[in-house]
Amino acid sequence: MNNKIAIRIGLGVFLYAVFVVAVLTFYPDKPENMDWKDREEYNKVQVSKLELGAQKHAILDLLGSPDISEAKRLGDKELQVMFYRTQHKQADGITTADECTPLLFVNGQLVAWGDSAYQQYIDG
Repeated sequence: MNNKIAIRIGLGVFLYAVFVVAVLTFYPDKPENMDWKDREEYNKVQVSKLELGAQKHAILDLLGSPDISEAKRLGDKELQVMFYRTQHKQADGITTADECTPLLFVNGQLVAWGDSAYQQYIDG
């Protein structure tokens, strides 16, 4: 009888492990699938790992679509600022720029982030 119980427990643990691997493989935790609280925390962690010179497509792959985005062209420069929510200020269901960290791209390359990045974008 003890042998049957051990086999059933072992089989149960094996099936649980297969289930966990399947979930992690087929349902990765992507930013667009997270609720706002989890995404906010995720964004904070990922923004802290950013490096100057990163390409825009790499940031989009990492962080997903921005919460807010602005762009303009100045001569031969294309400037884009993308805002990612990193802090909660007001429980109104609306994400505003003051709840986000701005990332500034010039010609598709990350050149700055934080409050000074948005000021650089405004100043051109």
